[in-house]
Amino acid sequence: MIDVDGYRPNVGIVLVNDEGRLFWARRISRDGWQFPQGGMRSDETPLEAMYRELEEETGLGAGHVQVLASTPGWLRYRLPGRCVRHHQRPTCIGQKQVWFLLRLLESERAVRLDASDKPEFDLWRWVDFWYPAKHVVSFKRGVYERALRHFAPVVESRLQVRLEAPAGTTRRDDGCAAA
Repeated sequence: MIDVDGYRPNVGIVLVNDEGRLFWARRISRDGWQFPQGGMRSDETPLEAMYRELEEETGLGAGHVQVLASTPGWLRYRLPGRCVRHHQRPTCIGQKQVWFLLRLLESERAVRLDASDKPEFDLWRWVDFWYPAKHVVSFKRGVYERALRHFAPVVESRLQVRLEAPAGTTRRDDGCAAA
C-alpha cells in the first residue's frame, strides 16, 4: 500500500526498559541495526499494526508492554535513490510512520526473535536512549531523532529517568500524544 505521494504507511516501535534503555536489533543477514518497524495493512489502524509488528518481530504481545505515547502524526523519510524500485507501480519513495513508545512490563526473557516464520532480526541488545539516532542508517536518522525527541520527556517523567541529550540536540516536547 503506497499513498498518492509515494510513501508507504508504516509503524515504528521504541521499546524501553525501566532503566530508560532501548531495544536495538540487528537485521538478519545484514549489519544494519534498527528499531522494530513494519508496514500497515489497508484494514489496520496504526495501533493494530504496531501490535502485529511487535509480535512478529519480537515475540512480545500486548500483555508484555504498556503503550506510553505515540507521535501525533506521520514522520516521513525518503529512501536513497539506489533503494527506490522505479520499475514497480506505484513507486515507493519512502515511508511515513507513526511511532509508538512502549514500556516492557515483563522480563527481557519474553523477547523471541524467532516468533515468526520469517524472522527479521538475529540479535538484539539494550542501548542508551540517544544511541539509535546516531547509529541507524543515515536516511532514517532524522525520523529517529524526531521520534526520540518526542518520547524523551515521557520517559523522563514516567520512568523517573534523566536522559542526557547528545551535543547539538534540542530537547523539547513536540506535543507527543501520551497514551
